[in-house]
Amino acid sequence: MATKKATATRDRPSTGSGSSGTGSRGAANQRADALCNRAKILAGTVTAIRKNPDASVADIAAEAGVGRQTLYGHFRTRPELIDAALLESLERAEGVLSEISLDGDARDAFQRLVASSWVFVDQSRAVLAAAQKELSPARIRELHEKAEARMRGLLERGQAEGAFRSDLPLSWLLTTTHVVLNGAAEEVRTGKLDPDDAPWFIDAILLPAFTHDAHSEQGR
Repeated sequence: MATKKATATRDRPSTGSGSSGTGSRGAANQRADALCNRAKILAGTVTAIRKNPDASVADIAAEAGVGRQTLYGHFRTRPELIDAALLESLERAEGVLSEISLDGDARDAFQRLVASSWVFVDQSRAVLAAAQKELSPARIRELHEKAEARMRGLLERGQAEGAFRSDLPLSWLLTTTHVVLNGAAEEVRTGKLDPDDAPWFIDAILLPAFTHDAHSEQGR
């Protein structure tokens, strides 16, 4: 015959699996909160730096809506934070640019790539300017490797196919492209250029300059 103590023990709900489930849910919630805070901090970094290129960590934390302790829990220094913000921006751009078809006529492909690229140049311009003060040139080049390789490959193919001038070094075509893209972003920032018109203005400068021109070669 079962005793009262045995019956009570048998009838008491087991808390072993429930505690484990609660612990797992708690850990999952903490991870979700951490990811949410990290995203807010990175977004706040971009906004704060656009408002003030010299925004402090306190300014960024306030913009992100988190405490400085929370921010420092994710990023130990301002350069580390700037690095992460630039990396996140470039990775977001990579997700879009990698889907752009670069097949067919190199000039058409160049227009498609420029139309999307300049938007991300505009969005990351302020963070890039801050990164140039905080990070080494080698690190900035490393972060831009994928985007530059894509543009380099297209321009190189265009030269090989005769779509782009071969009398100009590939490095010069790349540099000119970067200068014009950043110039368009600056014109938009100051209100001198409508964002919707920027791709047309960029093409109006780059395509005639890059397109094969027999007269220009004869004049050299």
